[in-house]
Amino acid sequence: MANHFLGIDVGTGSARAGLFDEQGTLLASAKADIAIWHEPGGIVEQSSSDIWRAVCACVRDTVRTAGVAPESVSGIGFDATCSLVVLGSDGEPLPVGPSGDPERNIIVWMDHRATEQARRINASGEAVLNYVGGSISPEMETPKLLWLSENMPETFAGAWQFMDLADFLTWKATGSLARSTCTVTCKWTYLAHENRWDDGYFRKVGLDTLADEAFRRIGTEVVPGGTALGSGLTAQAAADLGLRPGTPVGAGLIDAHAGGVGTVGARGNVGNVLTRMAYVFGTSACTMSSTREPAFVQGVWGPYHSAMIPGLWLNEGGQSAAGAAIDHLVRMHPASEQAARTARESGTSLSQWLSFEAERRGGAAAVPGLIGGVHVVPEFLGNRAPFADPEARAVIAGLGIDSDIDSLVALYLAGVCGLGYGARQILRALDDENVLIDTIVVSGGAGQSPLVRQLLADTTGKVVAAPVSQEPVLLGSAILGAVAAGHYADVNEAMGEMSAMGETYQPNPALADWHEKRFKAFELLQQTARAIRSEGT
Repeated sequence: MANHFLGIDVGTGSARAGLFDEQGTLLASAKADIAIWHEPGGIVEQSSSDIWRAVCACVRDTVRTAGVAPESVSGIGFDATCSLVVLGSDGEPLPVGPSGDPERNIIVWMDHRATEQARRINASGEAVLNYVGGSISPEMETPKLLWLSENMPETFAGAWQFMDLADFLTWKATGSLARSTCTVTCKWTYLAHENRWDDGYFRKVGLDTLADEAFRRIGTEVVPGGTALGSGLTAQAAADLGLRPGTPVGAGLIDAHAGGVGTVGARGNVGNVLTRMAYVFGTSACTMSSTREPAFVQGVWGPYHSAMIPGLWLNEGGQSAAGAAIDHLVRMHPASEQAARTARESGTSLSQWLSFEAERRGGAAAVPGLIGGVHVVPEFLGNRAPFADPEARAVIAGLGIDSDIDSLVALYLAGVCGLGYGARQILRALDDENVLIDTIVVSGGAGQSPLVRQLLADTTGKVVAAPVSQEPVLLGSAILGAVAAGHYADVNEAMGEMSAMGETYQPNPALADWHEKRFKAFELLQQTARAIRSEGT
């Protein structure tokens, strides 16, 4: 019987599953939407019960569509957003917000309720902050835990386990409480290079309870991604998923890091694992680069040891809103409703339709004339890197009173270029610390447009490569399943066997000077916005 490997990805809006063969060819995939609640005060919540339901639905759909026997699934890997799951006794969900609804037991990664707690933690000056780029983000888990302890003490005290979402999924599948090196190192301040939690840090910031109990509620067993957990699928999980009990399950990864595993080690003649930067372009954008020795880059998270590729150090940057920023930006335009209606009729999203419209008007080569004097700094949810400024907000300059489709296309293109200039700032920060990148490997739904890929090459001045796989995040998780099954010796071998590079996009030298001027304008707008905020207006 052939071996198949299942990758399961839980993003912000949906759960997805993909079934791959031994060479990394996608046989089938399926998607199931998940619920999300937004409330004032930066609150964003989800339900672990709802997410498990969606995971089970898309796994069953995927295996059925592929037409393979469930017994042929030889290994399973999970990835998920870096969201905080809170469980009470027996794994029951606990409420995490003002609604008091226990089913809403996840504080989503993009939730910014803990901005004040993050500010206080950063003021502590603790040495562990050096391993999160010098400044912790409210998107990370210790500020959220501190918020819970201060604002919902009953939930905090009554919690049996606090888990990153990927670790919740592997626990639900196997019963194992082992945490992934990726999740706890990147988002919980675990020091993977020393195999320990920093006791003094937790006491200093006000989470001494966790230190007193020897960290039993946030993880005492930490293992690399792809490590086989427990005895594989439990009987209950196997019944839920429609798979064989005992099927090996690998320790998971954060979703963006699974995209990195699915791309940076791919076969191909552009760059290598140390000179490629993964750019996972979805609702948010994550950048990931690997080094042999730790590189301390101010404003870029890390360095994290073995958090993505075992044995290598990881630097993680990105933008808190990327695809979501573009969607929000274009829907502000007077012509967006008309354009969205046309997009629906053609079976595409508004952003996809605008990309096609821009291509029809000349594409990336025609961008100077299409954009005109419109400039966008698309930091609607703050600046994740390299300034670690969660209070930054978007800036738009150069708008007139035009309300036609051409002006909507201009706004769209200016927003995409703004994301590219933000990526350019991250590359510059890495370069300043001798992390030398020659290739950006792009993945994620928002990065599938050839126009977007070319704009990313033009705005950053780097070669942009796209993987052969249309689902590199799912592939990254499937790679974890293949390693857990023992089909490949380790993640490095599996990456080379199951992933390959496809199309490449070279920066257009004819537009280099124009983008240089636009980049200077981008930074000037950023600086002006900071100056205005510093004046308290």
